[in-house]
Amino acid sequence: MDRARVIASCAESEEDKVLLARVLERISQGDRRGIPVASCFLSPREQALAERVLRSSGLTDFRFFGGSEAAERCVCVYLPPWCGEDWLLGEDSPLAAFRASFYEKDTLSHRDFLGSLMGSGVKRETVGDIYVGTGSCDFLVLKEIAPYISQNLISAGRTKLSLSQIPLSELNVPAQETQTIQDTVAALRLDSIVASGFRMARGKASALIEAGKASLNHLPCLKPDKLVAENDVISLQGHGKLRLESIRGNTKKGRVAITLERYR
Repeated sequence: MDRARVIASCAESEEDKVLLARVLERISQGDRRGIPVASCFLSPREQALAERVLRSSGLTDFRFFGGSEAAERCVCVYLPPWCGEDWLLGEDSPLAAFRASFYEKDTLSHRDFLGSLMGSGVKRETVGDIYVGTGSCDFLVLKEIAPYISQNLISAGRTKLSLSQIPLSELNVPAQETQTIQDTVAALRLDSIVASGFRMARGKASALIEAGKASLNHLPCLKPDKLVAENDVISLQGHGKLRLESIRGNTKKGRVAITLERYR
């Protein structure tokens, strides 16, 4: 199968086709030349599509990296055999991390910082995760735009910022708040897991899935009977996100005991 067909079979829009072609060319270039390369930042959905395209094209030696293990937005990276994992965190890393400090009593949100970045002329694909804390915000960008960020990001909303570049190892990543749910389901169907995790009737869960409101591992899924496996991630518009943490086995009544992790 040629590249155009591979991309067309995985893309869900014309924008996807353009992005996936860029990622495929970038990773292929690194593979051909034996050099480390990285794409722009990708959303979880875009990462899933990129992985499909790359594997369908015979490329398997790649990974996604966003500065920390908890990162959602990541670049797709090709590392040749001679290049160790420390390259990702060292001086040659494709990413740069910044810390923006501000007056603690000012309440700033993720939207405030993203809006400020976009307002300064930065493209979304060059910005990674944004971690807002009390009095400070750590965020990631592609290293190529780091000098521009240093000179142009001076405020978020009406709040003045004090900006400094920090090592990736010093990122402050807030702990994700989760709720553990233990339940039993008749089968490991998507509608059953959705109904259990979001506390609703299975009929309602099925209707929402068929209406295109659900995604499985960051890609849309319209099949209520789609089987779910351990560590699969499910999102439901208007309700949130959860992960099937473990399948604990069958009960005496023939139901399946599961543990879910629901993100707050």
